[in-house]
Amino acid sequence: MFTGIIEKTGLIEEVLSNGNNRSFRVSSPLYNELKVDQSLSHDGVCLTIENLQNGQHQVTAIAETLAKTNLGTWQKGTIINLERCMQLNGRLDGHFVQGHVDTTAECIDIVNKNGSWEYHFRFPEKFAKLVIEKGSITVNGISLTLFNISNSAFTVAIVPYTYEHTNMKWLAKGDLVNIEFDMIGKYVNRIQGLT
Repeated sequence: MFTGIIEKTGLIEEVLSNGNNRSFRVSSPLYNELKVDQSLSHDGVCLTIENLQNGQHQVTAIAETLAKTNLGTWQKGTIINLERCMQLNGRLDGHFVQGHVDTTAECIDIVNKNGSWEYHFRFPEKFAKLVIEKGSITVNGISLTLFNISNSAFTVAIVPYTYEHTNMKWLAKGDLVNIEFDMIGKYVNRIQGLT
């Protein structure tokens, strides 16, 4: 379980293919605080650390993960957002994030607001019931607030701190991001028989 508050960014150092799986070697300032078997959010995707060596950790994404996320586009040099799992003795600064990505969304516009940025995204319409005005969403692992929603698009605002400390500053129009819809909203929809 995560909060959507990014701790550091990491750099993809190597991508390895093994059948339908893809492994990633990642360097980051978190290296000395990680351990094998630990869950770590990579752009919002919960992956298990398999190996720690030479200042890098290794994780593997299986076919199911690759099909639902943007991990298939990662290559050497890609910068990703990282967050360690939440601790129950601390504050919950974002919202409950499982690290189980629901789908990807396409960045369709970026607007510089002279001190902040607005990012506009298009997502599959079948998920429309999971977005609400001023609700929570996770974009590449970042806990954000939705606005200007429609059945297939939404906007989020990025403050300077988030812009400087995540990979949002490298995002471009046409890029795909990982989306996890609010867990509580998904349960409510399930109970009501909407999903």
